[in-house]
Amino acid sequence: MGGCVSVDIPCDQVVSQTYRCLFGDGNHIHMMKANLEALDTATRELRERRVDLSRRVSLEEDKGLERLAKVEGWLSRAESIDSEVSDLLREEPTETKRLCLFGYCSKNCISSCKYGKKVSKKLEEVKELLSKGVFEELAEKRPASKVVKKDIQTTIGLDSMVGKAWGSIMKPEGRTLGIYGMGGVGKTTLLARINNKFDEEVSEFDVVIWVVVSKDLQYKGIQDQILRRLRADQELEKETEEKKAYSIENILRRKKFILLLDDLWSAVDLNKIGVPRPTQENGSKIVFTTRKKEVCRHMRADDELKIDCLSTNEAWELFQNVVGEAPLKKDSEILTLAKKISEKCHGLPLALNVIGKAMSCKEDVHEWRHANDVLKSSSREFPGMEENILSVLKFSYDGLETEKMKSCFLYCSLFPEDYEIKKEELIEYWINEGFINGKRDEDGRNNKGHVIIGSLVLRAHLLMECETKTNIFESRFTPAVKMHDVLREMALWIGKEEEKQCVKTGVKLSRIPDDINWSVWRRISLMSNQIEEISCCPECPNLSTLFLQGNKLEGIPGEFFQFMPALVVLDLSFNLNLSELPEEICSLTSLKYLNLSSTSISSLPVGFKGLRKLISLDLEYCTALESIDGIGTSLPNLQVLKLYCSQVFIDARSIEELQLLEHLKIFTGTVIDALMLESIQRMERLASCVQSLWIFGMSAEVLTLNTVALGGLRELKIWFSKISEIKIDWKSKDKEDLLCNSSPYFRHLSSIFIYDLEGPKELTWLLFAPNLKHLHVRSARSRSVEEIINKEKGMSISNVHPDMTVPFRTLESLTLERLPELKRICSSPPPALPSLKIVLVEKCPKLPEAAIREFQRHEQE
Repeated sequence: MGGCVSVDIPCDQVVSQTYRCLFGDGNHIHMMKANLEALDTATRELRERRVDLSRRVSLEEDKGLERLAKVEGWLSRAESIDSEVSDLLREEPTETKRLCLFGYCSKNCISSCKYGKKVSKKLEEVKELLSKGVFEELAEKRPASKVVKKDIQTTIGLDSMVGKAWGSIMKPEGRTLGIYGMGGVGKTTLLARINNKFDEEVSEFDVVIWVVVSKDLQYKGIQDQILRRLRADQELEKETEEKKAYSIENILRRKKFILLLDDLWSAVDLNKIGVPRPTQENGSKIVFTTRKKEVCRHMRADDELKIDCLSTNEAWELFQNVVGEAPLKKDSEILTLAKKISEKCHGLPLALNVIGKAMSCKEDVHEWRHANDVLKSSSREFPGMEENILSVLKFSYDGLETEKMKSCFLYCSLFPEDYEIKKEELIEYWINEGFINGKRDEDGRNNKGHVIIGSLVLRAHLLMECETKTNIFESRFTPAVKMHDVLREMALWIGKEEEKQCVKTGVKLSRIPDDINWSVWRRISLMSNQIEEISCCPECPNLSTLFLQGNKLEGIPGEFFQFMPALVVLDLSFNLNLSELPEEICSLTSLKYLNLSSTSISSLPVGFKGLRKLISLDLEYCTALESIDGIGTSLPNLQVLKLYCSQVFIDARSIEELQLLEHLKIFTGTVIDALMLESIQRMERLASCVQSLWIFGMSAEVLTLNTVALGGLRELKIWFSKISEIKIDWKSKDKEDLLCNSSPYFRHLSSIFIYDLEGPKELTWLLFAPNLKHLHVRSARSRSVEEIINKEKGMSISNVHPDMTVPFRTLESLTLERLPELKRICSSPPPALPSLKIVLVEKCPKLPEAAIREFQRHEQE
């Protein structure tokens, strides 16, 4: 038979192989339908597990943790295989139509066999991935940055002190440096200069930790700041001091650290905090500031550095800088008087700044003569240096324009030392106390309140501006103010006599003190203590403000509220376990402001019907609260209602309640249904009140946001949503054309946070928020976002609205995380970003380094 080779195969093997091919698992054609059904089921399960895991990971990341590489790998593989299965299933109709002989054969055996084999292999891959998709741990602590830079004003006379301090710190044998001097002399500024020098100089330290201690602060507060800096605070939030100390020690003993403790009033026990004592072997250092030299001894400082007040020449230089040239050039006598006033500040930088600011707008020589006479008489009344300085600082307080403005300033001393007071919250207190009228502009703001804050910050130099993060996800940036501790001492000194204010904040009170004379005080602040229960039944005929926020209250007896006829402000926020209020709250017939945010309140008490004068109600982060039924009829005068991040999702029933609030001016809330958001935007009065909006878990092909309807929107958060396209509409719902007095963009929208948004490839609609300050975009599930601002869409918008051509011109912080397909931020970055402070780009592999550097260049500037 020529080249033929004969092979003998036993008959039983031929039959067996033929049977397996036609009827067994090896027949990819016969098993095709069953495998396709199994693949579809397994892929659905995989998809659900991927979504659930992504959500859990996002929650961990919101606590400051970083997802594990194995979790990231599994999610990435799950997303990839989901896409591969989708591609495979597109061929299903074609291949199944080819089957014949009851599915045992095919009209195109080769094609069907190959397809069936792919299906079988993919099914095994999905099953294997499912088996590996169970994780005990999802994330770990994210490494802390080496240094967090501090903002510092221009200083005079500190350069030599910085050099001395740096030399002491860098000595191999130097372990602890104590910096001491009187309040307001510049200790904190010097410490900030040292902190920033570690960022500027190449050093071998792993982490620099800044902690504000203050007179009121407890060990827990020190520990929490250290843990926050080390990114370990969330997991240990509810642990005991002993457990926190153990964790701090466990982290720091493996690091070469610098601990900067600002404003020690007494020695702290490092062991109790958990800080390993610095040695030459571990190379770590501690630097602290204090007013008292003896604290340096008690802290066993190796070196002590005293900061003295400025010399006469240095003081005069600083005073001239603060006052400015215009007043001093106006009249030669003003120059002479200015030198005398400068000398009365005794070289104290704080006093020179405060008095200099107070005089900077005075160009009449008579005003300077008066100031000199006042300061001269005050000096005779207070012989001691500390008291003398208080009297000098009081000059700025006395110069405030009105008695109401003075009351506004003294109100700030009700908060603990170094406390960051949210501006809007402070203004609400002032409105309800009657210091300023409650008139609001179109976006709900009270302009008078902001004018007063501006005067206290810029003109009187009695408050300092700052910005605080205020929610559990640390994503809400809120403008705030705080007081220098010396100015707070002055305010406490004045407020006790003139405003009848009793302040006992942050002093570890476990119960309300018996020595408080409730009948005398007009305002009482017991905030930031550890008060667990209330047992007293006080008579308070004059009490108008009561601060009990930040305690451990679980309940309040009804009789506590029975004799407070004049109470207008009650703050119970951050009593995390407070689950209910007594019906006797109806006794507070004068109450205008009630803050229950971050409590466990689950329902509104019947007693709310008695609070007919209530103007402001804060229920944000009340995660046990699911209904506001009855609020529309119970609180007819309500102007401010905050429901952001509560469990009250806006539905048809809650909209009915909100419509009953005819005086509503400010509203914050959460929407999960696109139709409900559309309904809100059709209701002009209600929509105009919306300031903060959280779109959560929404599914929609198109989401339309109307700039006219939502004209007061300040903050927008989109979380865990699937929205193919976000459109911006600037036309009135009632008219075809844009209203003449309305805006084609969101004028007040300053913060946008987008977490896990599936669908859009670009976010060009952000151009309609030209005053945006904070932008955070992160995706754990979606790989769709390819660019932030699309060039073509941007040009089409700018053709209609030429003033929207430059994106991000007011941006202060930009965060882009886990955007694997992101290729561009915008086609042409703005020529200048003068406000940009923070640029964070993580896990955006396709984003060119040049684009990142372009934004970081502005950040450095």
